[in-house]
Amino acid sequence: MLTSVVLCFFIGYIIIVLEQPLKLDKSVPALLMGALTWALISVGNLEVLGVNHQVTPLEDGLLHIMGKTAEILFFLLGAMTIVELVDLHKGFSPITSLVKTKDKKALLWITSLIAFFLSAVLDNLTTTIVMISILRKLIPTREDRLFYVSLIIIAANAGGAWSPIGDVTTTMLWIGKKVSSVGLMQNLFLPSIISLVLPVFIASLLPIFKGKIENIPGQGNVLDNTKLLSSKTMLIAGLAGLIFVPIFKSITHLPPYMGIMISLGIVWLISEYIHPEEEFNQENRHLYSVHKALSRIEISSIIFFLGILLAVGALESVVVQSSTGEKVGFLMSLANKLQELIPNQNMVIIFIGILSAIIDNVPLVAATMGMYPMDKFPLDSNLWHFIAYSAGTGGSMLVIGSAAGVAAMGMEKIDFIWYFKNITWLAFIGFIAGCLTFIALT
Repeated sequence: MLTSVVLCFFIGYIIIVLEQPLKLDKSVPALLMGALTWALISVGNLEVLGVNHQVTPLEDGLLHIMGKTAEILFFLLGAMTIVELVDLHKGFSPITSLVKTKDKKALLWITSLIAFFLSAVLDNLTTTIVMISILRKLIPTREDRLFYVSLIIIAANAGGAWSPIGDVTTTMLWIGKKVSSVGLMQNLFLPSIISLVLPVFIASLLPIFKGKIENIPGQGNVLDNTKLLSSKTMLIAGLAGLIFVPIFKSITHLPPYMGIMISLGIVWLISEYIHPEEEFNQENRHLYSVHKALSRIEISSIIFFLGILLAVGALESVVVQSSTGEKVGFLMSLANKLQELIPNQNMVIIFIGILSAIIDNVPLVAATMGMYPMDKFPLDSNLWHFIAYSAGTGGSMLVIGSAAGVAAMGMEKIDFIWYFKNITWLAFIGFIAGCLTFIALT
């Protein structure tokens, strides 16, 4: 029956990877996979890891996994609501005032660095969407814009890797008590910036980034006109709310979703009493409300994470017998075998990073969290930091390898083969350079 559980996960995962050709929302196979893996465990009477003896081991294991999953989902829901609320008030418009150059090379550096630091505060997906919206107003030629957008993907993924709220995977590791916010920033900032600066430097030498951009539409003026009276206030409130979460966790030691609840409540409160327009009244209040922001959240992504995390939790919980006769979770057993096959742990993690360009990094990181025990790899172990870096930046090597890439692919219709030919080699150089930097520092 264990084979059936693993096979169910494998088939579900293949369907998720083939989302585009099958034209099937990945949330569908994720949900089915998450529920069916646990159903197979129950029907097959397979043993699961558990600690609460007041309920059956299966119920205990499922409640434990659901609790960890809920922590991540509630945090993401709160963070996404804050971002959407800021966007409703056109809070990201002030950022465009930083972009005032027509020089192609200078514009590349400015937009890449903005995306790098912005994604550390927001997340790589939101940052990519915001930056593409800005680039559409700055660069009229789609052929030129594709290169800028592609470097934004690299920048957003690199920026998200060193922040606990910059990427879903780092958030998972942070909430799972694998890394601390300070430890993550201290250990990954330099490798992450290297993984961005090197590709951008090499790209800036290419012919496509030579010369100036002609006839930039509405340089400064059109973008400024899109601001509302509430834009700056909501931007400051939103960013402060997100930055507050890791501070709150370090002071109270409460889970991050508690901090995001406070932040969302404060930002929500501000939005209730702020006036976005001169002629603001009750009739147009709904256009800037939290209810409107909630309607813009992509709930299918939340459902996808739910299914994936439940399925990975099933593999983490189901008991197998190790070579030493000890009862361990399936994923931990897999880690031991992988360690025997590839003795160098750094090579294993680099392989995971490369694999994240092909396979979604959310289940990859979820799997590693179940593969390596906390007693051997405690909070802020180099292993967890390296996994955060590899899974976060490795996805840049293919356009389908990260949420940022998938968003850009949809918005700008980036061709998979075009990205592979023009950008993959740049992302790979940055990824490896960052890996070597991390290894040298540790």
